[in-house]
Amino acid sequence: MRRGVYAGSFDPITLGHIDIIGRGLQIFDEVVV
Repeated sequence: MRRGVYAGSFDPITLGHIDIIGRGLQIFDEVVV
């Protein structure tokens, strides 16, 4: 299983953040935010 980590403050969370998470899920099995 490949796991990616996306660290940040996300205050407020934006559509850009959600887009990066989605792109990460195409590469990794799991993305930890």
